[in-house]
Amino acid sequence: MNNFQINADFSDYKNIFLEENSVLNLISKNDEKFLFEKHIYDSLAIKLFFEKYKINKTKILDIGCGGGFPCVPIAIEYPNIEITGIDSIRKKINAVHNIKNKLRLSNLNLVCDRAENLSEKFDIIVSRAVADMSKILVYALPLLKKDGYFIAYKSKKALVELESAKVVLAKYNAKVLDIINYSLPLDESFERNLVIITF
Repeated sequence: MNNFQINADFSDYKNIFLEENSVLNLISKNDEKFLFEKHIYDSLAIKLFFEKYKINKTKILDIGCGGGFPCVPIAIEYPNIEITGIDSIRKKINAVHNIKNKLRLSNLNLVCDRAENLSEKFDIIVSRAVADMSKILVYALPLLKKDGYFIAYKSKKALVELESAKVVLAKYNAKVLDIINYSLPLDESFERNLVIITF
């Protein structure tokens, strides 16, 4: 299993996030005590992709950003990367907007809409805890630049989801480049995967 080092200080973010979460249930109350381990650390697993492939892409889209994962931790850790978070639920976008403003994250853009309504294309598209692979690919691949990468944050069921997504991958002439395994820093074993898809 892979692990990685985090460079930014996330203490202010954690406090601000918990303030927003007390008003709007972005994550469950039980998960609050594991905010770093289950959500921030998991969001930053993209570092494993950057480190392995030495990618110098600067425009990322987070489809279904929900409470700001992974877009906010990525924006904090990588201030030179421009990242757009999109979600169709206005109250979630508003909460992430409050977090963005309090942290002064000028590299984070937020859009309240459905992904299929976007026309802009991106270098990298990420998605975490949104939908089954076969569904999310339909939204992501049309928005991906020809030499871009779609990165899906998935559980240990990643291979099962990929099996059901074969038809969609073939339709877009896309392929699985890699599956990067990592584990969350929890007492129990918590296996995660980054599924890297490209054209």
